[in-house]
Amino acid sequence: MTQEEILEELETIIKHQNIHLRYEKGDFSGGYCILKQQRTIIINKKFSLPKKLSILARGLMEIGIEDTFIRPAVREFIEDEIAKLNTK
Repeated sequence: MTQEEILEELETIIKHQNIHLRYEKGDFSGGYCILKQQRTIIINKKFSLPKKLSILARGLMEIGIEDTFIRPAVREFIEDEIAKLNTK
C-alpha cells in the first residue's frame, strides 16, 4: 500500500468517526484536539507526507480505534507509528 493510499484510508476513517480534519498553514506541528466542542485533527499542510501520516496515526490512537474496522495494512501502519513514539 502506498503512502497516498494510507493517507486516503486514514482520512476516510477520520470522516467516519465524525472528526473534523483541517490542513492549515502556520508554525505548529498539529495533532488531535477539541476545538469549539468538535473533535479535530489539525495538520500543518506544509509537512511532508510521512509527517502528515504520523500525525494522523497518533490522532486516531488518542481517540481510540479499537472497535473500528481498519484494513490490516493501515492498522499495521498506525501500530508501527505508535511503536516508534514509544521507543523515543
